[in-house]
Amino acid sequence: MLTKRIIPCLDIKNGRTVKGLNFLDLKDAGNPVELAKKYSETGADELVFLDISATEERRKTLANLVKEVARAINIPFTVGGGISSVEDVAILLNNGADKVSINSSAVKRPELINELATKFGSQCVVVAIDAKQIDGKWIVHLVGGKEPTVIELFDWAKEVEQRGAGEILFTSMNNDGTKNGFANEALAILSELVNIPIIASGGAGNSQHFADTFIHGKADAALAASVFHFQEIEIPDLKQFLKKENIQIRL
Repeated sequence: MLTKRIIPCLDIKNGRTVKGLNFLDLKDAGNPVELAKKYSETGADELVFLDISATEERRKTLANLVKEVARAINIPFTVGGGISSVEDVAILLNNGADKVSINSSAVKRPELINELATKFGSQCVVVAIDAKQIDGKWIVHLVGGKEPTVIELFDWAKEVEQRGAGEILFTSMNNDGTKNGFANEALAILSELVNIPIIASGGAGNSQHFADTFIHGKADAALAASVFHFQEIEIPDLKQFLKKENIQIRL
């Protein structure tokens, strides 16, 4: 049985780490390089860095900041935001990223997934899906959750796997920042539908929520931001808790 992964997420805007509620009302959460170093040293399994305004502002991810973060850590590092080509990915990998996360660009041009998987390998390609439950259906949203589509979460998840994605990072917009727990029903359906790892995102508020998403949501990894940034949950404590719950975790 594969060990479950704990992944802090650095949402970056104007070179600072930020955190909001339901993708809105962003607050400053600190220096990304300092936070990354702390997480690497205290037991995070991986790190995700999302330049959350890159797509909206039509610019590329902050390659220099990626390089600084990569130098400060020794764990796998996924970078997303504003990525729309093979060239973009090459720049980020050359600056220290291990994987890239694509979202809006993949929906707008799904062939990008195939291109990146062919060029860099599926293990490099994470497709992030931001979805909101509306009238009982999970609808995919783009541009940091600002643009709804007509695409349903489960249909899109199957397609991205077929096109060569190595992982799916699913963020429930309904749960994001609420600290009421992850969207475990949707996660469990996703894990049945596809054979690639699912990273749960959106809603972590306490250690039990992580246990629940691994047990009931069948997630392979759990990602969180504010509970880690504001020291509400310390990663070593979380991992000890999960171990007591008989969840396979790397200590």
